[in-house]
Amino acid sequence: MTEDTSSWFKSWFDTRYYHILYRDRDATEAQVFMDNLTNYLNLPEGGTILDLACGKGRHSRYLNKLGYDVTGIDLSVNSIAHAKQFENHRLRFEVHDMCKPYPKRFDAVFNLFTSFGYFEDDADNLNTIKSIKADLNATGFGVIDFMNVDYVIDNLVPEDSKTVDGITFYQKRYVANGYIVKDISFETDGRAFNFTERVKAFTLADFEALFAAAGVHLLDIFGDYKLRKFSTKTSERLVMIFK
Repeated sequence: MTEDTSSWFKSWFDTRYYHILYRDRDATEAQVFMDNLTNYLNLPEGGTILDLACGKGRHSRYLNKLGYDVTGIDLSVNSIAHAKQFENHRLRFEVHDMCKPYPKRFDAVFNLFTSFGYFEDDADNLNTIKSIKADLNATGFGVIDFMNVDYVIDNLVPEDSKTVDGITFYQKRYVANGYIVKDISFETDGRAFNFTERVKAFTLADFEALFAAAGVHLLDIFGDYKLRKFSTKTSERLVMIFK
């Protein structure tokens, strides 16, 4: 049996296989990034943060340990259900569409680990920026951590495989119609699965156009999680601070 999903981020992120494939993401690197970012932004002690597209909440939980009041939102029902076990009086999780403003204002809104550019309709990408603006208080900062598409395309691995928990995931990567695409196929429990990740290949110039249309101002740009200078050719990340 083959299971093919077209609305990929609504279905793929909600499967346990997504979390199996990406289990080895570097938690230490993520924590270093949060330390550096919150220090740079000089957020108020006990300040409020919205973690936009939070997944199972790894960034949210660490930010809460740093002393912040954190709200994590995601479209994945299963991811939020998992994250809710970690809730406390200063950490909460909720299913919410990031295209729409959340009914609260924050000292910072973080959109991390390339959790942007999924939508078929370009208007939804702009609406997400507008929603971030609406979710910020008068002194708040927006942060988008995106891949540096120039670096990714230059270093794209067309095909490989990875075995995790006895499941071999076959991955094919390519650029098509302005998207960076990854096809993922595997078999388990007597079934064949096929999923496709599609992320809009937004460059810095594309984001600058989105920011202008949304009426937000780009304040700073970094090229990695240590907040070093951004280079189009050598930086792996595109970290943008705006308000």
